[in-house]
This record gives sequence, C-alpha cells and structure tokens, in this order.
Amino acid sequence: MHLQSGHIPEEYRRYIGRKTAFISTAGILLVVLIVVSIAVGAATLPLADVGRTLMGASLSPQMDAIIWRIRLPQALAAVIGGAALAMAGAVMQSVLRNPLGSPFTLGISHAAAFGAALSVMLLGTGTMSSTIVGAITLSNPYLTTASAFICCALTAWVIVGISRIRGATPEIMVLAGVALSALFSAGIMFLQFFADDVQLAAMVFWTFGDAARASWPEIVILALITLAAAVFFFLKRWDYNAVDGGDETAKGLGVKVERVRMHGMLVASLVTAVTVAFLGVIGFVGLVCPHIVRRVIGGDHRFLLPATLLTGSVLLLASDTIARIVLAPNVLPVSVLTAFTGAPVFIYLILKGYRR
Repeated sequence: MHLQSGHIPEEYRRYIGRKTAFISTAGILLVVLIVVSIAVGAATLPLADVGRTLMGASLSPQMDAIIWRIRLPQALAAVIGGAALAMAGAVMQSVLRNPLGSPFTLGISHAAAFGAALSVMLLGTGTMSSTIVGAITLSNPYLTTASAFICCALTAWVIVGISRIRGATPEIMVLAGVALSALFSAGIMFLQFFADDVQLAAMVFWTFGDAARASWPEIVILALITLAAAVFFFLKRWDYNAVDGGDETAKGLGVKVERVRMHGMLVASLVTAVTVAFLGVIGFVGLVCPHIVRRVIGGDHRFLLPATLLTGSVLLLASDTIARIVLAPNVLPVSVLTAFTGAPVFIYLILKGYRR
C-alpha cells in the first residue's frame, strides 16, 4: 500500500525523532563526560591537553601515566559497568513484567557478591597488593566471575520460578528479592567470620562498588561480555515488546515466552556477575535508569535498550566523577553516591507516578 508523504509517515517521523534525539543527546553527553572525568581529580588537567592525549599526542610522561593508566580505565569501567547494570535492569523489568525488577532489588547483585566472596574464601582468588587500581586484586578473575555467575544463575532461576506462580505480584517478587538479599548477605557475613585478614579485606572491599579497581584486562572482559549481551538483547527487542503486552498476547504472536524469560534472565545475570566481580555491588543504576528512559521516550525496546544503556553509562560516570572530587583528596566509592542519589530519584518517580 502506498502512503502519502504528508500523512502517517510524518507522524511516525516525529515519533521516531523524539526518541533518536534523546539517544543522540545521551551519546554526546557521554562523550563530554568522559573527557571531563579524565580531566578532573587530585591533579586537574586542561581539557585541551586531555583531548590531544586521547588523540595520540604525548605531552608529558606524567600526563600520559595519569590518563592512560589511571583515569581512562576508571572512566571506561564506569561507562561499561553503568551500561551493563542499566541494560540488565531494563530486561529484567520486561521479562518479569515487574517495574521494580533490577539486579539490586531482586538479590542478584548480592548473589554475585556472595559468589565472589566464596571464590576469595575457598579458592584464594583475592590477593593483597599495592597497585594503581587498588589494594585488593583478583588473581583469577575468570574463576571469580564463574563463581559469581553460578550464584546469579541460581538466584535468577528462583526469581523466574516465583514469577511463574499464579498471582505473583510485583510486591511478592520484591519481597522475595529482599529475602534473597538477606540470605546472601548472611552468607557473606558467615564467610567473613572465618576469613583471615587478607580474605576479610577482599570481601569487604567488594561491598564498596568502585570503578577505580578495574584494570585494562578486566575492562576488556567486561566490555566484551557487555557488548555480547547488548547484541543479544537488541536481537530480542521484538520479543520483549510482545511480552510487555502479556504472556497470552506474546504466545499468540508466536513468542516462546518461557524461553525468552529464562534466556533474558540468564544473560542479565551474566553481565551482573561480571560487573560485580570486577567493580563490586553498585545499586540503583539498574532500577532507576529504565524508569527515567521510559518516562521520556516510552517502552519500545527498539529505543529503550540503547537509550537505557547510554543513560546508565552517563549516570554511573557522572556519579564516579562527583565521588572523586566531592571530598577531595578523599575518594568516595561510587556505590555510596549512587545510593544517595538513586534512592531519592526513585522515590520521586514513584510519587509522581502515583499522583498520575
């Protein structure tokens, strides 16, 4: 059927234009924030010099060391970690049809932290050292991530099982997440009670989410897994749109709902496990970002997923930058700032939605 250029296509172009404008703005803001994040800190660097160094110029050995060995890895870790957590939260909220779903509220982040602590305690994957990226390093990041993922996958399986129970409301699932979080927190405390000084320091270290602890090898691993997850989620965007309309509607459209739900939860759990293993527990990013994006551009996953990914990167990078300078020369863990800012923002979103 031939459509006149001034009819429905014009409305559709406006519909698409608002969403693409938001995504483009978030992308530009992210690039600006990366440069600003590299420039500010204990030693402030001129923005022009930062730009030239990133383009390949070598202005001084000291500046090269600050940018390439300290600040750029931290900024990229925040960008990738924020994208991973926000994207995982958006998918969890969709496949579970639960607006309160996120790695943090459903206990999956705590499960990953328990898996990492278990790896440190029993497998000795956490070691004490004095490096640029922190006092605690992972001697075997692959084993730590595998341990964290196993715990995440088990938790995701429990959450999916609860979601299949007839009459399982979002409130019930959040309460289940609270129970699972308490269970894994108790498990971490149990391990801490029997840990030696180095093991205890490593476990406590992971409870403070911090982008500064990731070095280049961890960033590469996190980036590859996050990219693979993003591609997988985007390929499933139409399935998530169908599931948002209800299980029966999705099944009527030929979507294998249970398979989509389980695969989505497992992939979201994987990126959460890797993020927690390398950066620690960072709350509210996966919960707040999808809600912010939905209120601005709607719930179409063709645009929701890339917009949420960029919003998560912007939020975590901005929080990491502020945490670095707000109490300078002391540096706050970014998880402290995301909790302080994320909780009021989420309460505001809840109240605003309730008034509507």
